[in-house]
Amino acid sequence: MKLVKRYFITGLLIWVPLAITAWVLSLIVGTMDQSLRLLPEAVHPHTVLGFDIPGAGVILTLLIILVTGLLGTNFIGQRLVVWWEKLLARIPVVNSIYNSVKQVSDTLFSSSGNAFRKALLIQYPRQGAWTIAFLTGKPGGDVANHLSGDYVSVYVPTTPNPTSGFFLMLPKQDVVELDMSVDEALKYIISMGVVAPPARPRAAPRESNT
Repeated sequence: MKLVKRYFITGLLIWVPLAITAWVLSLIVGTMDQSLRLLPEAVHPHTVLGFDIPGAGVILTLLIILVTGLLGTNFIGQRLVVWWEKLLARIPVVNSIYNSVKQVSDTLFSSSGNAFRKALLIQYPRQGAWTIAFLTGKPGGDVANHLSGDYVSVYVPTTPNPTSGFFLMLPKQDVVELDMSVDEALKYIISMGVVAPPARPRAAPRESNT
């Protein structure tokens, strides 16, 4: 009986990751295939070939993103983006949502930004309990006027869903910069500590350089 249970668990360990991966990919591809609705019905794969091609919308979506980025880098495209943003700014509810999302996306995806560029080790939620956090910048606005000393802003993700978490402002000397990439830190968090990053030899402990 124990041998059967062992075989069953081994089978689960093989199939569960594969099934979840296939489900996530299917969801992503299915969502991106919706971009085919932007094309006239006459040029849809089903109309031209007589059958659907799963993933055709992925190519179209990537092409749209690439062309949008190409247009957004020239003078005319930049003027169109400015005009579009001014138009959205006139719509009450849409304005607040768009501006909030844009600020976050600009911070996360900008090549010049510091968000999620460093993995940190901090004591949270109490002294003696350690967790991984990500550097997001420094406190700004009126908040900075009420903080004495050098502080940093960090994001503490939850496990196993790192998209939810907590925003904290901590003294710079209380955070430790880790010698691991952001991707390695995310894998460590998502796996609940099971998939640990490879250890790297270090000459001596170092202070935070954040």
